[in-house]
Amino acid sequence: MQFNEIVEKLKEGQSGVVDFKIKNNPAILTAASLEKAKENDITFLDTNSPLNLKNLIKTSEASALLLPANDNYVYEIVKKIAVDWILLKDPKIAFAETLDFLYPSEIESEGIHKSAVIGENVKIGLGVSIGANACIGDNTEIGAGTIVHAGVVVYKNVRIGAKNLIHANSVIHSGSTLGDECVINANAVIGGEGFGFVPTSYGWKKMPQVGIVILKNKVEVGSGSTIDRPSVGKTIIGEDTKIDNLVQIGHGVTTGKGCAMAAQVGIAGGAEIGDGVILAGQVGVSNKVKVGDRVIASSKTGIVSNIEAGKVVSGFPAIPNKLWLRCSANFKKLPEMAKAIRQLDRRNSR
Repeated sequence: MQFNEIVEKLKEGQSGVVDFKIKNNPAILTAASLEKAKENDITFLDTNSPLNLKNLIKTSEASALLLPANDNYVYEIVKKIAVDWILLKDPKIAFAETLDFLYPSEIESEGIHKSAVIGENVKIGLGVSIGANACIGDNTEIGAGTIVHAGVVVYKNVRIGAKNLIHANSVIHSGSTLGDECVINANAVIGGEGFGFVPTSYGWKKMPQVGIVILKNKVEVGSGSTIDRPSVGKTIIGEDTKIDNLVQIGHGVTTGKGCAMAAQVGIAGGAEIGDGVILAGQVGVSNKVKVGDRVIASSKTGIVSNIEAGKVVSGFPAIPNKLWLRCSANFKKLPEMAKAIRQLDRRNSR
């Protein structure tokens, strides 16, 4: 793809082209990081990057650069170098869009593989692809343009919308509903049993889990992640929520729109997560806790009580992030502080 073609495509995208310079109109074959870019590569500099990265522009071997439009220091550099460039409101989005241009998704051939097992009363939309050894249960619906890869198991009475992408060996349990344009990555489990047991004098009594899981439109679920169904009612994942690998979402959890959850997040049953919440790696949320809209929790935070909308929290138990930073800065001083306190106690006891 020639550089001028990328410029025209980005003008139609979401990254906000402000200015550009076509000097050599190179062929762009691949994309790379700024540190490793070579000839015929395109790379980008994110907004608010540190000075050491900005200075890499001067020596970069890349054939084209995607750069922040609001940075005068960067602009002064690119005026002096013989490299094609685009100034953008959001270079990172531009880079993502460029990756789509350079590396288009492989289109699966439409149709059902001869080794797939299709149950009774299954409704399959136009342009659906079902891969080898996939198993589709009775009374299931699969919307137009959905791709079901090899080894996927879909239980009975499942509703799958249009243009979903379901990767190999994932499992979707009975009664689950997927909206449109969802992505389920390999080995994820949607609608498995919630962890429900009642202690009795005879041991644990299993609580039947007869609820369902609903994924709204454009939900993405990472490899090995699990979203459990409740004993009754629904587990609901809000539209455009993105879930990383190895995330556990318990029974009866509800999330709002546009949430993001990094690897190894664990959300206990009945928790309510608002719109636009960001949970970093290994965050834990206790059962029935309410997390307000736009809350951000840093890595390893333990949320054990309700969090108001808009808060940034850290630590265990969760406290305001700025307070946590002050506390953590003093952790290494605790031995000396304890020693000083003991010395004061001795003096005062004389």
